[in-house]
Amino acid sequence: MSLTKTLYICTMIFNKDTAEKTAELLLQINAIKLNPGNPFTWASGWNSPIYCDNRLILSFPAIRNFVREEFSKHIEKEFGKPDVIAGVATGAIGIGMLVAEMMGLPFVYVRPEPKKHGRQNQVEGFLQSGQNVVVVEDLISTGNSSLLAVEALKEAGAHVKGMVAIFTYGFDVAVENFRKANVDLHTLSDYNHLLNLAVAKNYITEKELTTLQQWRENPSTWNV
Repeated sequence: MSLTKTLYICTMIFNKDTAEKTAELLLQINAIKLNPGNPFTWASGWNSPIYCDNRLILSFPAIRNFVREEFSKHIEKEFGKPDVIAGVATGAIGIGMLVAEMMGLPFVYVRPEPKKHGRQNQVEGFLQSGQNVVVVEDLISTGNSSLLAVEALKEAGAHVKGMVAIFTYGFDVAVENFRKANVDLHTLSDYNHLLNLAVAKNYITEKELTTLQQWRENPSTWNV
């Protein structure tokens, strides 16, 4: 079953095989949970039949190695080899470090806001003005926090070549936010490929699929 006619095409994935494999791995370790009958409540207050916690990847060596290798390979293919890898705190610090290590590159991470004490850094680590940076993120929802990290790097003098993320919901607001910010986003997997895989592997029923599709169309007001 293909969902491409009922779901929005939202962002650029690296390739179909990687997207399907990533989705399957995330479902296997419950990094992504689908529970339309008992929705989750996000920190934003949104009700959601899906919850994603990609930090779980770090606890599974084979899966974190897969993610590290896919990121490293595709970053160089899409952006060339940057000078620095930057992770967005806190979810992408671990994965970002693994990618930087594999590529033999320096690593920095970006706080949500500057520290209130000490040097009051927002970008932690050694970063020189003019260096090319690729940003690693774990999850894209609206894109707001991810793009704040991009702005912090630019304010520090970095040339941000683009961003990579493990997974995106592909909300329209995120697509528009990245377009306005002129930031190139590539992901290992996305909502389209997740639902296709979940149906094919019997993680969800046809009825649950309908619920997940409806949520995707208007997540901020779903089940209110």
